[in-house]
Amino acid sequence: MTESGDAGTPAPIRVLVVCTGNSARSVIGEALIRRHGGADFEVHSAGTEPKGINPLTERVLDDAGIDHTWARSKSVTEYLGQHFDYVITVCDQARQVCPVFPGVHESLHWGYEDPAAVEGSEEERLAAFRSTMTMMSTRIQAFVTLARRERREAAGASRG
Repeated sequence: MTESGDAGTPAPIRVLVVCTGNSARSVIGEALIRRHGGADFEVHSAGTEPKGINPLTERVLDDAGIDHTWARSKSVTEYLGQHFDYVITVCDQARQVCPVFPGVHESLHWGYEDPAAVEGSEEERLAAFRSTMTMMSTRIQAFVTLARRERREAAGASRG
């Protein structure tokens, strides 16, 4: 786990969410961890082949009242050499080519279909983004709870 921050406060749990394009799933994952994890988490997202934020990603985040002004499509290479407590891949292709990060406490893979690949009317495409966000939100809420519990247990074990 990460070292303590200033004045003995624990450092945030560092998470990197990785997908291929860093345009939909990984950005949604970052936004949801930011929302549900708050100050306990420092979360970033990146792509193995970044291609810009999909406008429907922004729309589903807007509809959910989730700020995304921070969002920009980034490459995993921006984070090489950095320490993360968790690296989460959210698509199968990214899982296969994601670089190894030093000091990773845990690598997780949550495979989701790419909502940006859905064809059809805008309403059908938007429904795919909403569905992905709903599925990810459920999993992320559980992840945040478990990561916080793990952090508390590790802190208790190091004191006792």
